[in-house]
Amino acid sequence: MSGKFRSREEFEKVRLKFIENCRKKGEPDSVIFEVWEQIASFAGYAFAKGHSASYAVESYQTLFLRAYYPLEYMVAVLNNGGGFYRTEFYIHEARMLGATIHPPCINRSNHNNVIYGKAIFLGLGYLRDLESRVAERILRERSRKGTFTSLEDFLDRVVISIEQVSILIRIDAFRFTGVNKHQLLWKAHLFLNKGVKLEHPKLFPAVHQNFKMPPLHTSDQEDAFTQLELLGFCLCSPFQLLAAPPKNTNGSKDLKQYLNGYIDIYGYLVTVKNTSTHTGKRMHFATLVDQQGMVFDTVLFPPVAAKYAFRGRGIYRFYGKVVSEFDFLSIEVIKMRKEDYIPRPALCRYEDQYQNLCRKGCFIIIIQFKKNIKV
Repeated sequence: MSGKFRSREEFEKVRLKFIENCRKKGEPDSVIFEVWEQIASFAGYAFAKGHSASYAVESYQTLFLRAYYPLEYMVAVLNNGGGFYRTEFYIHEARMLGATIHPPCINRSNHNNVIYGKAIFLGLGYLRDLESRVAERILRERSRKGTFTSLEDFLDRVVISIEQVSILIRIDAFRFTGVNKHQLLWKAHLFLNKGVKLEHPKLFPAVHQNFKMPPLHTSDQEDAFTQLELLGFCLCSPFQLLAAPPKNTNGSKDLKQYLNGYIDIYGYLVTVKNTSTHTGKRMHFATLVDQQGMVFDTVLFPPVAAKYAFRGRGIYRFYGKVVSEFDFLSIEVIKMRKEDYIPRPALCRYEDQYQNLCRKGCFIIIIQFKKNIKV
């Protein structure tokens, strides 16, 4: 009965045909027109009782889980594919609810996310370039013979290529070993023969030679850029990656004291709604996360939208007026600027070179002296 996709002429034909058929059955006009009015009301998007009741039950169940089991609820939402927002913001919400977020781990992660108390381990399925058959192989072997004790134990038990194990090492899935991931990368290359691909596990455990590795180190910033590459988001605050520290700590909590005044604020972009005025001019509504992890909203009216544009995800600095509409605070932007991130750390760039060399079948030894890397 939707009137949205039908012409009024067609709708009128249906009405006349309904009345005609009812009269043929001997129904009185009072009943015919009353029933038609009830049917026609569905053109205004009325809900059947069964439909609305089922939504009400689901809504109450969802609210109950969100209120009393918030972390389990957020993990379920993530495992169900998320929703309107990007995955990283559901993870951010879980962190704000008290969860500790861990990158994928070969001993504690499944294909989907799992939760242990307040610790959430991201699933292997988040690793963009990890083959699904490799993830299945890891989980099957872990279920069959228990957790892995070391990189060597993992390589003896799981059939995997150097490219695939490199992804797991780079995301720090072997952090339980306590060995730096750069050292693990070189160990993996020494233990795996790129030219030979086995389709079955080894019958007997190999005897491994203990190679002396040079000291290698990993920084938090390097980990963040690796997570950006492999997961699509970093697990630290994106504000830690700014090339220049924020000039202030203003956030959503400060909007009230700036009401009808002007505020300078930084925000990490969540989403932008692009729309047009009745005259066809473009304007934007944007939602962002502040330095404390709280959400705030901004409006870019046509004169400002014509001058400034959002250039993808990242951190933006705004200057604008704080206004209130029905007790909801937002910022009418006067000017804005996208902030720059720091360059990728040197070891992170070296990691890319390592991947290229692996793909070419090359082998090099890296010796690090202080800040200089010699080959």
